[in-house]
Amino acid sequence: MASCRVMLLAVAALAISVSTAAAAGTSSGRLPPLAKGLSFQFYKATCPQAESIVFNFLRDAIRKDVGLAAALLRIHFHDCFVQGCDGSVLLDKTPTEASEKTAPPNVTLRPTAFKAINDLRALLAKTCGAVVSCADIAALAARDSVLLAGGPRYPVPLGRRDGLAPANLTTILGALPAPTSNVTTLLRSLAKINLDATDLVALSGAHTLGIAHCTSFQERLFPQNDVTMNKFFAGQLKLTCPALNTDNTTVNDIRTPNVFDNKYYVDLLNRQGLFTSDQDLHTDARTKPTVTKFAVDQAAFFNQFVFSVVKMGQINVLTGKQGQVRNDCSVPNAARSGAELPWSVVEAAAESMAM
Repeated sequence: MASCRVMLLAVAALAISVSTAAAAGTSSGRLPPLAKGLSFQFYKATCPQAESIVFNFLRDAIRKDVGLAAALLRIHFHDCFVQGCDGSVLLDKTPTEASEKTAPPNVTLRPTAFKAINDLRALLAKTCGAVVSCADIAALAARDSVLLAGGPRYPVPLGRRDGLAPANLTTILGALPAPTSNVTTLLRSLAKINLDATDLVALSGAHTLGIAHCTSFQERLFPQNDVTMNKFFAGQLKLTCPALNTDNTTVNDIRTPNVFDNKYYVDLLNRQGLFTSDQDLHTDARTKPTVTKFAVDQAAFFNQFVFSVVKMGQINVLTGKQGQVRNDCSVPNAARSGAELPWSVVEAAAESMAM
């Protein structure tokens, strides 16, 4: 009888854990290999509350401003695509260096998202000291934004260090493909950072959230409608964007603009994608089958998105004694030797967790 009770309790516990995971949108799919120096338990000894602090802050912030979810997710993308996930996009302009924030692809990144990351930096520092890097905060904020918008929850490998300087304009423009890019251009660009066609389609699904500026897709409306765009959809867009260089915005996903789901791909099947870089995914034979698959199977999209975003989040990461842990995410530490926590403390703790 005792053994039966133990078995029943084990089954009940398993059922509860499965149902809880399902309710939270936890992904059970595969994950890419971890980059050297990253760990899922990196802050277990030095800041065990880190993930709960980020989540609780964003739960309240996104409830007040639903657009913050898309904004934080976009910052993580724009950070990782340019010289790796090092938090360089968070840096402000200095007397001697330009900022990535002012580069053309980044000028529409929302100030509220940068403020949220700095607010999180302050909260984490108050609780744990200068331990959690800004690059890790950006990665966690993106993950929790996806979850809070209705998407999957996924584990984030941590241990990134913050870069010491922003990328130059040439590097930025070469790393962030324009929304007018076709699939060939996109694949060529992503191949440089070890992302493939499936990653491209899955990561583009982040456009299920957020807004777009008229100037980002106006070439599809003027001087005449792009033949790949649904005519009624084009007519509706022209109500918002009646002429070239109109300073207006519209939602990326007309079906569920504030929900992280697979409706972005349904939009593409109906020729209602905003950017050339969106709609061409359904036009090009190399990516069309994956678009169709994700449009009819949200679980397949979620599983692949988790794999691809975790893979993206490890592009050219700084770890170990590289870089620094910024005290302020928008400003490099003034003196690396005295203004940051000795990394050996965090590194040793992380290594002990991995053993």
